[in-house]
Amino acid sequence: MDSPGQSKKATPNRETKRSQHQSAIPPQKDAYARLLSQHHSSKFSLYLEQYAQDLSCQKEGNAPNPVLKAQSERLNIPQRRNDHVAYEFSDSSDFSPSSLKSREESSLSLYMEKLSTRDTPQDGERKQGLSDRQRRGQRRDTATSHDGDIESGEELSCLKPNESKKHQKQQKKNKDLNRDVASKETNSFVGQSPKKASTSGQDPEKVKKSKKKNLPKHLEEEQGGTLMPETDKLMSRPKSPHSKGKKPQRPGDSSASSSAVKCKKPTNKGGGSKEQKFESYMAAEEVSCGLKRGELIQGQLRINPKKFHEAFIPSPDDTRDIFLDGVVARNRALNGDIVVVKVLPREQWKVVRSDTDCEGNSESEVQREHKKTEHTPRPDDQCSDQDDLQKTTLTDTGGLLENPPPPRSNGEILQKTAKVVYIVEKKHSRAATGFLKFLPDKPFAMFSPVDHRLPRINVPLTDCPEDFSFRAGDYTNTLFICRITSWAADSNFAEGRLAKTLGQAGEIEPETEGILTEYDVDCSEFSDEVLDCLPKDLPWNIPHEEMEKRKDLRKECIFTIDPATARDLDDALSCKRLPDGNFEVGVHIADVSYFVEEGNALDAIASRRATSVYLVQKVIPMLPRLLCEELCSLNPLTDRLTFSVIWKITPEGKILSEWFGRSVIRSCVKLSYDHAQSMIEAPEKMFSVEELPPVDPVHHIDEIHQAVLNLHSIAKNLRSQRFSGGALRLDQLKLSFTLDKETMMPQGCYVYQYRDSNKLVEEFMLLANIASAHHIYRRFPEVALLRRHPPPKTKMLDEVQEMCDQLGINVDLSSAGALHKSLNTSLGNDEYSSARKEVLTHMCSRPMQMALYFCSGILKDEHLFKHYALNVPLYTHFTSPIRRYADIIVHRLLASSLKCGPQLGLSTQQVEKQASHCNDKKMVSKRVQEFSSDLFFGVYVKECGPLDSEAMVMGVLDQSFDVLVLRYGVQKRIYCKSVPGLDSFHHRKVGKKSELTLIWAPEDPEKPRVEQVISVFTLVEVQLKADGVPTKCTAVLKRPDDNGS
Repeated sequence: MDSPGQSKKATPNRETKRSQHQSAIPPQKDAYARLLSQHHSSKFSLYLEQYAQDLSCQKEGNAPNPVLKAQSERLNIPQRRNDHVAYEFSDSSDFSPSSLKSREESSLSLYMEKLSTRDTPQDGERKQGLSDRQRRGQRRDTATSHDGDIESGEELSCLKPNESKKHQKQQKKNKDLNRDVASKETNSFVGQSPKKASTSGQDPEKVKKSKKKNLPKHLEEEQGGTLMPETDKLMSRPKSPHSKGKKPQRPGDSSASSSAVKCKKPTNKGGGSKEQKFESYMAAEEVSCGLKRGELIQGQLRINPKKFHEAFIPSPDDTRDIFLDGVVARNRALNGDIVVVKVLPREQWKVVRSDTDCEGNSESEVQREHKKTEHTPRPDDQCSDQDDLQKTTLTDTGGLLENPPPPRSNGEILQKTAKVVYIVEKKHSRAATGFLKFLPDKPFAMFSPVDHRLPRINVPLTDCPEDFSFRAGDYTNTLFICRITSWAADSNFAEGRLAKTLGQAGEIEPETEGILTEYDVDCSEFSDEVLDCLPKDLPWNIPHEEMEKRKDLRKECIFTIDPATARDLDDALSCKRLPDGNFEVGVHIADVSYFVEEGNALDAIASRRATSVYLVQKVIPMLPRLLCEELCSLNPLTDRLTFSVIWKITPEGKILSEWFGRSVIRSCVKLSYDHAQSMIEAPEKMFSVEELPPVDPVHHIDEIHQAVLNLHSIAKNLRSQRFSGGALRLDQLKLSFTLDKETMMPQGCYVYQYRDSNKLVEEFMLLANIASAHHIYRRFPEVALLRRHPPPKTKMLDEVQEMCDQLGINVDLSSAGALHKSLNTSLGNDEYSSARKEVLTHMCSRPMQMALYFCSGILKDEHLFKHYALNVPLYTHFTSPIRRYADIIVHRLLASSLKCGPQLGLSTQQVEKQASHCNDKKMVSKRVQEFSSDLFFGVYVKECGPLDSEAMVMGVLDQSFDVLVLRYGVQKRIYCKSVPGLDSFHHRKVGKKSELTLIWAPEDPEKPRVEQVISVFTLVEVQLKADGVPTKCTAVLKRPDDNGS
């Protein structure tokens, strides 16, 4: 608003401008400005209060206050007529220049009614004569700040005038930012300077339409498809912080009848009660009944890390995810929580342009899982899952529709929206890493989590360092761990307690500890009770009675092939040529179940941890190191207990016979992948003792070399058969580091190479896992722990197919095998063909779902058991019991089926519960590994950067694009508005193909501007630089040559 001193002088100028651009300027705002600037007196304030009381009395049928009339006459203020109520809330389409004058004359009346409704109980009720769309226009906007908490329009309305003005500007800035992020329009021309977007001289209707284009979809829907002028925005804004029956609502939330929070009306005694920000949760019995009737839906909440106001849960009909818009809709649930939601009325569903938009763009939690492979790449760790494609969906009340919502004529799709009504299980740890901020005159400090998906947290000052209150600046860069203890429905902020001071932000160890704590990774020392379960007599030897029960394979040529730094060696291989020309091939797995007895303390901690967690610089083991690295690890030249599967197999890879059993082995050498690769690449070479690790003298190096070559030959045939039979492998780049042995700081980084030695081990591990799955399912069809991989989501797959068609790429997505063949066809013969394959693999990974452990007795349809990527009917994990608890259960089932172990003491429901827990922990392990890699890469760029590299475009949005940095295999997003030297940019979309045209300002004023076209597969030059945020780095687009290349 204009300041009091400027208002009178500025009025003539404003009137001139208004006559020229009546449709583009909000006249109501100016009327309010003049009004407020001329009346800053106690008498006027008293008049306003009495006028509000009088208007309230009039609505109840009482006569107006005579004092009010007298004061209004003295102040020369026009009285408000009651028949203007409906006009106040008219849609923006009613606005016209001809109505401008009358609206200015009634500006005080409008303002008075806004004030009067503060104390009017009828404000929260529906007004007669208002359409649904007009009612929705009265909702309060609730935006999510960059620190993850709520900024409610209701809170802003109760500030002092100067504060309110600042907050309105900030809110406008936030809305503009949200518009930039949310906008998905196909044609928008954006320049660096706002002057370039001038609309002077245009037709008013065109101005309206052009403004509407830049609105987020939820705002378009809220406003009935018409841009609201400032007058209507003011009229439709919530009246006061005391509105009865209202809750903070984000744009697109449900109407008062479906999502209003029942709040007590504030009283004037003691400042009044707090207003409820979130809905109260439903009762457990009500939730149970609602789920049974199909009125409610249960699922795991997934919050978009790039756009933390967006959240999703899977749809029960497996079509497209259900959308939750904003913090209020999440109702205090955190990422990963199992929640129950209620679908909102159909008119509040989200309009999206494609099914991929329904997944939160390319940065959803599930999709990030496809970006990197595990510590030791295994095909069974590929992420993917299933789509049932049932043609049903929920109505507003949860009933069934015959068909899902049809696409609109312009290609847009309706996506169901919902709100959380109950939290079934708080899977999120409620721990956060972040920073403290001192709040003067408050008994608490503000904790701001690094993860913006979490709320800000109030922590008691007593938890803070002793000198924090008077030396808060010393802790600006200090990382803390905070645990959320509660989050009341009447507060935007959670309550919590500080758990630990981690250290300086940007340092590897504090950051790593923060990641582990936040993701609830147990890295504590094992208790004495757990350690008491381990053998006491060390060095430990295999008891004689145990030797008698097992097959003795100690004289066989058995060896391990692992990463050079591995210490937990849980698998070994053997290959012996038979007289008939066939081979006896063995896979020998550490018999962890011998040491981990079911039901004891060691078993309990292993089942809770469920997996080892591999970081760049260390491993958080599932089992005590005495087991991981000694008693169970298949170290060379040492007798070890194993579970073996041995096949008689032809050179072509045809299996003739199979044997399972407990055994004893003695590994003759510990080979690294590099050693095995050297043997494969030099089949005729005679390796010397110095070139290999220590070898058991019983076995010659040549014997080991020949065994590796035979295994490689058989593995190639097995692999060929597997892929010709319809299997799929989605290889994605993995970043590895070389570390300083003393400081453990990154000295270098490189893209990990997946070579023939890796493939050799992979083939036989897959073969053993498949064999184990068939064996335990035949013996125990009700309690077998298996692993399934549902097919990709069909709708998203169709979108990828359409996009590939438009890019001119011949890709067949009809099956896993067809996709594999397409990915391995030539994408050109130049040096960038592998990069194009990586980009295409990334595109095809997006529709993939996650592979999951499950109990066979839970799913009755065997077709659902199938593993999509491997294209096999049954699959499980048997080969890594040192690092995966699921494998220990499979070992117990195998031992029981072979009569060499006790019966499994778990029911079908207990196996399923453990399977679900293993799924959760496996997901967490991948996320933590990913964060660890990002952390080390950020530190490396900070220490050694900036780093230049070529990059290939992977995806294009309307104001940004993603690139694969070829030299380092990392993916980065480049925002056009942040590119230095860029004059403007233009987005265009044809079908599914997006394209950005970047206009670079000329370096020489006499030369023309340089135009650069960005689309998928475009090659660009980038520079990686350390970010302002510790441990983060960004990719900066480098200026192209004058020809745009």
